[in-house]
Amino acid sequence: MSLEQLWDEYREHGYRADQPIGVEPLDQFYAALLAFGHQDLARAAELARQAAMSAPDDRVFTEAATYLDRVASQGKHNVYVSGDAFAAFIGGGGNVPLYVATSAALRAAYDEYEQLDVVDIGTGNGHALLPALTPTINRLGVVEPSAALLTELRARLDASGRSSEAFAGTAQEFARQESGGWTIIQATYSLHSIPPEERPELLHRLRDLGQRLVIVEFDVPEFAAMYDPARVRDILGRYQRGLAEYTDDGGLVAQGFLMPVLLGYFDQTAARTTYEQPIAAWAEQVRAAGFTAVDVRPIYDYWWATAWLVSGSGISQAR
Repeated sequence: MSLEQLWDEYREHGYRADQPIGVEPLDQFYAALLAFGHQDLARAAELARQAAMSAPDDRVFTEAATYLDRVASQGKHNVYVSGDAFAAFIGGGGNVPLYVATSAALRAAYDEYEQLDVVDIGTGNGHALLPALTPTINRLGVVEPSAALLTELRARLDASGRSSEAFAGTAQEFARQESGGWTIIQATYSLHSIPPEERPELLHRLRDLGQRLVIVEFDVPEFAAMYDPARVRDILGRYQRGLAEYTDDGGLVAQGFLMPVLLGYFDQTAARTTYEQPIAAWAEQVRAAGFTAVDVRPIYDYWWATAWLVSGSGISQAR
């Protein structure tokens, strides 16, 4: 599509029509996102380069330009998220104190009980769960749809001497097949992958399966549209903070993880896999599912958004 068409679409998405466009780095970056969304990869790379040249100190612009140059020459399928980059991302920067705070919040919930049974939904490799485990947990369940992550998780649990009941499937599949009896059902940074229309049924079912639900998610604002200029500015600001935490790895995290994720927010051809929302919406959904005494509290001010713990319970079994 032509540059004029991109500017026209920019205006349609809410840019003030009486303002000149095309000269500020943010304008150029926004147009690069639009071009990327329309699969005009060469033009996206060109516009990103212009933004980077106009604002060479803005690392989002410079990293996006580098990434889009590679996308234009190699295709998206060859430059998507890498395992090494994700490992470096999750093991560095603000993720270290984030997961320390998350595990501590889970452990504090366990300490309210003399004995308890815990099931963790979307456990991954146990990054948050394993450091939180206490001797008071009699029965431990883990739910993970990824076969590779579940294999790694089982090995880590075995090495720690922990027995567990593993369910290889989604949260929805687990909820349909499980018989219940859990003291705490928990999900850390995993329920945002559940499509919004499927959440009410899942949360109602979890209310039948356990005494207490503990969710940890990020408090992320909602915007009306993918290309809402306010959304672009919001994501840009968040990624400026995030990239600042990874400056000594030669671009591994930026190019192998953060840029693919950022551009993925604006890819109209990619199936959506995350549906984050404000924490108030999570609390309301937990309450609507039949959980009472809903408690909401922040646990860590992460670069992407503040992480919050949402806890809902029925009749308390705590000591």
